[in-house]
Amino acid sequence: MAEAKERTGTGKKRVMVAIEEHECSHYALEWTLLNLKPTISSPLLLITVQPFSPFTYVAAASYSSPPQELIQSMQEHQKQAALALLERAKEICAKHGVDVETITEMGEPKEVICQVAEQQNIELLVMGSHARGAVERFFLGSVSNYCVHHAKCPVLVVKQDSGKKN
Repeated sequence: MAEAKERTGTGKKRVMVAIEEHECSHYALEWTLLNLKPTISSPLLLITVQPFSPFTYVAAASYSSPPQELIQSMQEHQKQAALALLERAKEICAKHGVDVETITEMGEPKEVICQVAEQQNIELLVMGSHARGAVERFFLGSVSNYCVHHAKCPVLVVKQDSGKKN
């Protein structure tokens, strides 16, 4: 506890919220702001990680290296999608009067989120839960489950009530 006060100087925690294209991450952000706002040091960090995977599919579908223009177009599309996700998250934070800093990365989301959390000295990582079933989790994996087991900071997974949709 004294270590947290030392890092921020206020006793507040350095918090990062992972934002992705599913509603569960915006729900987790809202939940965080409603329930933890007094304990968050400013700025709140928001991260979105765009996976490399679409490029792999394009290469496999074309049986060779995809044209450079196609790759650039896909990268631009991913960048715009990431900016739109973060823009919505910034609007939610502004509505609650919370300053934010945004981070956009490319790579394997589960690994990048853990790396950035460590690099940024995050004291609490907040993520939404997709509430996938066991079979779907087995095939698709779970970013939040990976982070719970590999992040060097506490991880809060916010599960959206099935009756409360944002």
